[in-house]
Amino acid sequence: MKIGDKVRFLSEVGGGIVKGFQGKEIVLVEDADGFDIPMQVRECVVIETDDYNMVKRPSASPKKVEEPVKPVKPEMPTVQRQPEMRGGDALNVFLAFIPEDVKAISSTPFEAYLVNDSNYYLYYTYLSAEGKAWKNRSHGLIEPNMKFFLEDFTKDALNELERVAVQFIAFKDGRTFSLKPAVSVELRIDTVKFYKLHTFRESDFFEEPALIYDIVVNDVPAKQVYVSAEDIQVALLQKKDADKPKSQPIVKRSNSNGIIEIDLHINELLDDTKGMSNGEILNYQLDKFREVMEKYRSKREQKIVFIHGKGDGVLRKALLDELKRKYATCRYQDASFQEYGFGATLVTIR
Repeated sequence: MKIGDKVRFLSEVGGGIVKGFQGKEIVLVEDADGFDIPMQVRECVVIETDDYNMVKRPSASPKKVEEPVKPVKPEMPTVQRQPEMRGGDALNVFLAFIPEDVKAISSTPFEAYLVNDSNYYLYYTYLSAEGKAWKNRSHGLIEPNMKFFLEDFTKDALNELERVAVQFIAFKDGRTFSLKPAVSVELRIDTVKFYKLHTFRESDFFEEPALIYDIVVNDVPAKQVYVSAEDIQVALLQKKDADKPKSQPIVKRSNSNGIIEIDLHINELLDDTKGMSNGEILNYQLDKFREVMEKYRSKREQKIVFIHGKGDGVLRKALLDELKRKYATCRYQDASFQEYGFGATLVTIR
């Protein structure tokens, strides 16, 4: 027996905790009321449990080791089989905007809805553009033949809605169906219409007047109406290329003497010179002259007549300058006056 042991009295009811000793025969036991009771050692017995109506101090329980939290598999939303509408196997999906107070069109907030007029479920996302990036405004599941609330907004948010997109995949639950391709439609919203009462009209889907944009009509996605600056630039470049006058093959005629004739009149080279300056026309004629000279440069003694016309002599002078600078070994002279007048130059390849 030692200090701190719990003991029970043998000859009477009670017990307590050993607080000390008086000699070898007497032990001081503190009872439940806090009094020290002297008791002979032989009248006390050490106990393991509190069976004498004393409050047992709770022992510190060992801490439980926390197990790592297991990831919970997300539950997919369950869908219930819905009755189908006749003609509903073609996708018809619309984006609708409704004023909350049509009589106060200048200040009222608006509600946005996605209308699913088909027998298909739609997993959708509704987005707005922020520069070249996109912001998710709403996403979820729409049941067949239902309209689904997307968001409400005030006129302060109209700038965010100038360019929106709707994407979705369509399926049926619990039955077979025709496979539909995934849809992604980008729309340009005319925000000015939100200030005009007459743009909100009656429809089959709402009791209130609504502004409705087509997303898919009879399985055909709406054409993209937003055109980016990059698309405009590409279109302009393509138009510029298309507007360029089409080049014609150089007219070459060989006479009995083997002389090749090249007519450099611009109307013989191009169908249309609209938009071309005099300098551009001259450069085009010189390019054709160089093309012929390079083609026959290795064919010695080949004679070529370049018909340039008399005019102001600008083209003739430019041809002679080219011959002096780039084709100095070739001989050149005025062509036959009887055949060409003063409007042609005969070149002999050397």
